[in-house]
Amino acid sequence: MEAFELEPSSGIPERPIKGRGAVGNVPHRFSTETRRAEDDGWTPEQAPHPDTRLLPDTARSILSHNDSPDLGFDQSINPYRGCEHGCIYCYARPTHAYLGLSPGLDFETQIFHKPDAPALLREALSRPGYVCSPIALGTATDAYQPFERKAMLTRGLLEVMLETHHPVSVVTKSSLIQRDTDLWAQLASQRLAHVGISLTTLDGNLARELEPRASAPHARLAAIRRLSDAGVPVSVLVAPLIPGLNDHEMEKLLAAAREYGAAGATYTLLRLPHEVADLFRTWLDWHAPEKASRIMSVLYDLRGGRANDARFGSRMTGLGHFAELIRQRFDLACRRLGLTQDWPRLDVAAFQPPPAPSGDERQLALF
Repeated sequence: MEAFELEPSSGIPERPIKGRGAVGNVPHRFSTETRRAEDDGWTPEQAPHPDTRLLPDTARSILSHNDSPDLGFDQSINPYRGCEHGCIYCYARPTHAYLGLSPGLDFETQIFHKPDAPALLREALSRPGYVCSPIALGTATDAYQPFERKAMLTRGLLEVMLETHHPVSVVTKSSLIQRDTDLWAQLASQRLAHVGISLTTLDGNLARELEPRASAPHARLAAIRRLSDAGVPVSVLVAPLIPGLNDHEMEKLLAAAREYGAAGATYTLLRLPHEVADLFRTWLDWHAPEKASRIMSVLYDLRGGRANDARFGSRMTGLGHFAELIRQRFDLACRRLGLTQDWPRLDVAAFQPPPAPSGDERQLALF
């Protein structure tokens, strides 16, 4: 990969940009220098609108594995690194630091994709020692972000899943998933599929500020309806719950998802790992200054006095009285609405390994 592709963006704005979550490029935790924008009297008042670039990811493997007890899967695929949705709270933002890029604007404007993802998956599934277990798509960044319209990497992965009868799940906040209803329905008819739709708020204005390029709430509800009507098991992920900002909507979010066909529900509280904490504080200062102190105070209480608590067992749901109140409210609403909190068990016995790729196919997968 050419060196210039990995340089953080210059011209760092310090005011909100329409259609973007971060106001600028914060230094990442591996930085040896700090950049700060200064008004020299020549820069225009309007902040620049950085273009989004799609760059190649030259990784030679496709499957990631984890042993976290907080997650309902042990292997996953992320066809994209970085996410144009620009959700200010995204816990995956710090991963761009490993590329020498900022978790701020770089994360939502410099998107890396794996053009050979379907071929790499087919190769991984054909290995003699492979043991089938459900694969989760887009666990770090959304598998249905805008570039997927043309790149069609996620669709290609689903075609491999269908060909090999491999169980698969996804969590997305994009209505683009409806494009692949045909594949999800075929997989679901064989107990090989589960879809999670992430809902943060029903307030369109708040959604545009929190998740500037993600699908609007009504579009996500429509996706739940279409997939559910096609026989695909759909759950709603109420996430992240942000005390003092959207937690009062929890019951309404669950009720709306149930009305549109969701059969299950889960939730997570806001997580602020590494650089996300400062990015979120800055976002609050711009978009909710009157609530900022209260929100951060409760979040610190939920995380044991820290901005983030990475410990298993508490990182998703928090600690203390407020966390317990959220849990009780969620449990009560799910019981009242008939929403299960367990994801469906998918069939691993039907898996049929693909034929091992030939030497020529292995060479092609490197390009």
